[in-house]
Amino acid sequence: MLILIRRMGEEIYIDKGRIKVLLISENEGLIKLGIDAPKHVDVERKEVFIQKAMEQHALAQKLRDRSTEPGDSHA
Repeated sequence: MLILIRRMGEEIYIDKGRIKVLLISENEGLIKLGIDAPKHVDVERKEVFIQKAMEQHALAQKLRDRSTEPGDSHA
């Protein structure tokens, strides 16, 4: 993990400048970031990322269960 120290208003560039992270403000331990990334790059908070991963896992499990049900005539 790369750890960087920046002041408010300074930027960090990722992937040859394709992604820009701007430190906007800090207040009572909370840091406000601005992230400028291409549309095809997902930028999500941890809780949203985990929720989506759980939903995808549940859907994949449901599809696996459906394909192995007795009486399935895929043979």
